[in-house]
Amino acid sequence: MTRTLLLILPWFILVGCSQKKKIASEFPEFGIGVVADCQYCNCKSSDVRFYRQSPMRLREAADTLNAYPLDYTIHLGDFIDQGFSSFDTVAPIWAALKSDRFHVLGNHDFSVADSLKPLVFEKMELNNRYYRIVRNKWRFIVLDGNDLSLHGALTDSKKQQTDSLFNLMEGKNLPNVLPWNGGLSNDQLNWVENQLKLATLNEERVGLFCHFPALGTSDSHNLLNYKQLLNLINKNDCVKFYFNGHNHAGDYIENDGVHYLTFKGMVDTQDSTSFARVAFKKDSIFVTGYGREPSRKFKIK
Repeated sequence: MTRTLLLILPWFILVGCSQKKKIASEFPEFGIGVVADCQYCNCKSSDVRFYRQSPMRLREAADTLNAYPLDYTIHLGDFIDQGFSSFDTVAPIWAALKSDRFHVLGNHDFSVADSLKPLVFEKMELNNRYYRIVRNKWRFIVLDGNDLSLHGALTDSKKQQTDSLFNLMEGKNLPNVLPWNGGLSNDQLNWVENQLKLATLNEERVGLFCHFPALGTSDSHNLLNYKQLLNLINKNDCVKFYFNGHNHAGDYIENDGVHYLTFKGMVDTQDSTSFARVAFKKDSIFVTGYGREPSRKFKIK
């Protein structure tokens, strides 16, 4: 080996090491907790849903997740099944989480008296119906799929837009045109588009949270106007995943490098629970499932 090569070789090693450190620092490793469809109410169990067991299951999830240094924990909608007073039972359990905590609005979260619907946001510690969480070179976009819906549209303008959306889709025999589903307003879609532009500009990765699916093996639970949202997602390489609840059976599909994962409902089944920890690495997402939620590994580019 020549003297010149001996001098150059350490330089290559140092450059290689520094590049690896740069990648690691650009996308630091961290973890979050995920719960879907706690859906508590003081109600008699159905064949598949055990409402009165939800507080116990949520407490178990909080105790388990508190054992890990999580960046935050998010609930993917339907915190309650019905009744405004149901919030008073599960909210203190949720507040016991050591990590930061966030909520996604679900359709059942509006299953309260009309006069109390404006108070739902305070009970769920929400300043905005949809918002973003920017951390660790990730931009997490939290959607409100009840923006245009029969249950969650609270202003005259949103109610009119909801009627227009249902009228537009009526008679087309679409499987997701159901009264418990909802959609995104044009204002929200424009906001999402701007968030994706910011993420691209800032070289951030993007994950989306919603109660309703945007893509899966079945369309019956999807957002009413999911195709508009998918059009935005498909045009932006920064999007890496879409996590949701609503379909308690769970689901998963990968499309064009984006992982669409429906988490199983916590309220379902008599003798089990469902929640998860999600670890973000530089090139992978690891889902560690508890109860009925399976563990998975996703590659990200």
